[in-house]
Amino acid sequence: MLRFVLILLAATPLFVAAQTVPRPDVPTASPVVPAAPVLPVKSAILVDAETGQVLVEQDADARVEPASITKVLAAYVLFHELRANRLKLDDPVRISENAFNRGIGGSRMFVNANSDVSAKDLLLGMIVQSGNDATIALAEHVAGTEQAFADLMNQYARKIGMSGSNFTNAPGLPEPEHYTTARDIALLSQQVIAEFPEYYAWYSTPEFTFNGIQQYNRNALLRRDDSVDGIKTGHTNSAGYCLASSAKRGDMRLIAVVMGSKSEATRAQESQALLNYGFRFFEAHTLYKAGEELAKPKLWKGQSPELALGLATDARIVIPRGKYASLKAQMDVPSLLIAPVSKGDAVGKVSVSLDGELILERPLVALSEGTEGGMWTRMVDGFWLWFEDEPATP
Repeated sequence: MLRFVLILLAATPLFVAAQTVPRPDVPTASPVVPAAPVLPVKSAILVDAETGQVLVEQDADARVEPASITKVLAAYVLFHELRANRLKLDDPVRISENAFNRGIGGSRMFVNANSDVSAKDLLLGMIVQSGNDATIALAEHVAGTEQAFADLMNQYARKIGMSGSNFTNAPGLPEPEHYTTARDIALLSQQVIAEFPEYYAWYSTPEFTFNGIQQYNRNALLRRDDSVDGIKTGHTNSAGYCLASSAKRGDMRLIAVVMGSKSEATRAQESQALLNYGFRFFEAHTLYKAGEELAKPKLWKGQSPELALGLATDARIVIPRGKYASLKAQMDVPSLLIAPVSKGDAVGKVSVSLDGELILERPLVALSEGTEGGMWTRMVDGFWLWFEDEPATP
C-alpha cells in the first residue's frame, strides 16, 4: 500500500509556474495614444524618474553642449562632498580672482573677489541664479583647481553611466571637448532626485538674493506649473536654450530634457509639451512588491517541502494609459529545485509583456533560507529524483 502511494506521488506533476498573476480590476477601455510631439530642438527625451523607462526620445544620444545644465553634475559632486562631511554648508569659501573674473559676462551670483561666502549661499547661487562665479568658487574650494574638479565630475559621470558625456569645466562654458547627451542628462537628473531629495528641493526655490541683488530662478515652468519642482536651465549662443525639468503628478514623476531650443520661451513650451504628453497618455503601476510571494515550488531534499520566491525590489512599469488589462505575466521556475538554496539566490524569473512585447523581466529570488532536510528526507527525495528527466537546480 505504501509503495502504491509513493508511485502516485511520483507521478504527480511538479510545480508549474502560473501564466498570469492576479491583478486588481482595471478599466478595459484603451484610449488612443497619439504620436509623441516632434520638437524643433537638437535633442530631447522624456523618462519616468523612478524606473528610467523612456517614454519619448528624439536624437537623445546626439552630442550636444550642456551649457549651464553642467551645473547639475557639479551640484551632484558637491552633494556627495556634503554627505561625506568633506564639505559643510557653513564652511566659508574664499572667492578667488579667477572665480570672480570667469563669472563676468555670463550668469553670476555677484560675489566679490577675495571675500568669504558660505558654501550654502554659493550652492543656492549656483542652483537658483546659475552663477558661474559661485560654481567655480566651490569647485576650487573642493578640488583645488577647476580642472581637478572637472576630473571629479567625469569620474562621477562614468560611475552612473553617462557614457556620452565629457566635461572640461564646472559651470558649462563652451569648450570643444565639453559635451553631453539628452539621455545622459536625464540619467543624471534621476540620480540627483533619488539620492539627494533634501538638496533637490533647492531646485524649486523661486528666487535668491545675495549682495543686495535679487535674481529669479530661470526655470519658467516653476511659475507656470505647480507640479514642476526642478531642475536646471542652460544657454549659450552655440548650445541654444536648454532645460532639464521634472514634475510629479500623483505617484508618477517624469523628467523632460530639451537641448538646443531656439529661445527661452520655446524651451519652456517644449518641455511643458513633453511633460503634459507623458502624464496624459501614460500611467505607472507597481505590479509586485519586494518580498511578496509570487511562487512556491517544491524544494527537493529541503527541511521545508516548498520555497517561497519573490522579488528583491518592487517591479514598477509605465505603460500607455488604459492598457493595464492587456499585461501578461509569466513566471519561469525550475521544476527541480534542490536544497540548499540561500536567501536572495536567483531562482527563475518573472516576465511581463504588453501586446507581445517584453517590457519587464526580473529574477525571482528565494525569500527565505532553503536549508537541507534530514538524512531521511534527502534519501527519499534522492531516490525519486532518479525518475526525473530534467536537470536539477542548483
